[in-house]
Amino acid sequence: MFRAVTTLPLRKQTLPLLARDASNSAQQVYDVAIVGGGIVGLATARQVLLSHPNKKVVVLEKERELAMHQTGHNSGVIHTGVYYTPGSLKAKLCVEGADLAYKYCEEEGIPHKRCGKLIVAVDESEVPRLDALFERGKQNDVKDIRMIEGSEIKDIEPHCKGVKAIHCPYTGIVDWGLVARNYAKNVEQCGGVVLTNHEVNDFSYHQGAADSSLPEGSDTHVGVHCAEQESVLARRVITCAGAYSDRIAGKSGCDRNPRIVPFRGEYLILNQKRANLIKGNIYPVPDPRFPFLGVHFTPRMDGSVWLGPNAVLAFAREGYKLTDVNLKDVSEFIAFSGLRKLALRHLRFGMEEMYRGINIAAQVAILRRYIPDISVSDVTRGPTGVRAQALDEAGNLVDDFVFDSGAGQIGKHMLHVRNAPSPGATSSLAIAKMIVDKAETQWPSLLPTAAAAASSSSS
Repeated sequence: MFRAVTTLPLRKQTLPLLARDASNSAQQVYDVAIVGGGIVGLATARQVLLSHPNKKVVVLEKERELAMHQTGHNSGVIHTGVYYTPGSLKAKLCVEGADLAYKYCEEEGIPHKRCGKLIVAVDESEVPRLDALFERGKQNDVKDIRMIEGSEIKDIEPHCKGVKAIHCPYTGIVDWGLVARNYAKNVEQCGGVVLTNHEVNDFSYHQGAADSSLPEGSDTHVGVHCAEQESVLARRVITCAGAYSDRIAGKSGCDRNPRIVPFRGEYLILNQKRANLIKGNIYPVPDPRFPFLGVHFTPRMDGSVWLGPNAVLAFAREGYKLTDVNLKDVSEFIAFSGLRKLALRHLRFGMEEMYRGINIAAQVAILRRYIPDISVSDVTRGPTGVRAQALDEAGNLVDDFVFDSGAGQIGKHMLHVRNAPSPGATSSLAIAKMIVDKAETQWPSLLPTAAAAASSSSS
């Protein structure tokens, strides 16, 4: 169990970890470098150190603060694994991850709340899909899941309307940015290093002592090159680069696919005086005709209630506003056949999502199907997030984990996490275990399993 070494009150944990002086570690040769200071990268660094406490680990984050993007711009839900295909990694890791997340928050004193979730069928046409979803949840071993009739909905959500619903009382809420920053403190407490303002833009392969910049007798290394900082040397590199995972993977010769295409999600916020209309999470029944889940109601740890999000194509990988345009990103999206195929297949859906993003009344009309008491005057525009969606060439959303290494000698030293799909935050501790297991399999001489290490020491 970790405890944050600080005398500051808990709310102060939201302060960013600022970049250290890179000169302190310029000549350091790390065993493992983790590219990406989001929740998956930080959880992975933490797990490497838990499994291999004597290894030297560094995390490289391009922003001046940690958890600036997907980790800090999500709905803050602790999911339970209802939606995912039984037997899939997503289902397994979400169910396991929720347990680990609750345990971690309790041990670390991180505020969280098990407020539950209703998945509501608003009319009889949605009931068959709801029944199928319930069976899926049971197959996934979702804790305490139950089906309730319309009359029982009012007992849980007095203002909600529906004919039938799935109740998931194990669903909760937390500030995932706070959790990620706590992972970073764990990393530093275990002797790891977390460097912000380190934007990785290339890698190079070094054949040990043949390179005069390396200490005599060194084995092979990867040079991790940063935009405005000195390079970092590491024996092995794991990348968890989120919205840039395809570009970063390409630096070691990986195939360009799957591509990352960003979708902006725009939220509304329920006025504070009307926040009492919502007790817990309220979600729609997924419609398989559409690529995304649809709008929902999410209470937050600060007492606010978020409504949404929609899903529209962003014009930059970090395009949080409609006016955020990156020409390089846009040119890549336009040239990618997978996006064109997805857009043609769901053209009407995409146009409707864009319209609802502009017209608040249109979005409120959908929300009123669940909470009829809400009106346009009860909401204001809220924050936005960007989802790094992986697409294949056929225009399909990549719904599973994708790992890659690359070509040549450098590829043997790299492990790219190219897709760690939602719910990545909920599953972060479980995903980290999986990544480290894979790294141990790929690099047994550097990261031996516990059994291998015990066998070696006994011999």
